[in-house]
Amino acid sequence: MNIPFLDNWRKRQAGTRAVALAAAVETDPDGVAELFAECELLRARASQSGLRLDDSPSSLSALDQLPPRWRDDPDELPWLGNDAGLYLGTVLVRTVAGAAWGIRASGQPVVRLASGREIDVVTAGLDWAMTGSPELSEMYAESAESGPEAKSR
Repeated sequence: MNIPFLDNWRKRQAGTRAVALAAAVETDPDGVAELFAECELLRARASQSGLRLDDSPSSLSALDQLPPRWRDDPDELPWLGNDAGLYLGTVLVRTVAGAAWGIRASGQPVVRLASGREIDVVTAGLDWAMTGSPELSEMYAESAESGPEAKSR
């Protein structure tokens, strides 16, 4: 259904939500980190496969080894990919010195490294869920070893 005033309202609200989320990252970074770490769908699917996600780099390798049964459900695929990206970001923020959550003007969560590089973890998670590449463990390893000379993506 095409309702022009509703489309305009949604566009205005999208910017407001991005600003509110960015402000939350500034005022309550731990609370936002906990929210992003929930990843309920990913944790449920991993658990069904006998994998407990413990927010460690080794859990990313274990996720990479799971059979991609989620690809059979096109409705679930983007949600699982989003969760995979947030989980990758959670592992980075919890284990890489100087890594922190940030919010782009579009409202997209990213991980900012001490070097200044931004990792678009949600896009990486979606790519992983859809194609298996890049592997989450590879993204982690590449990001964890990024030095100050690394360029922003």
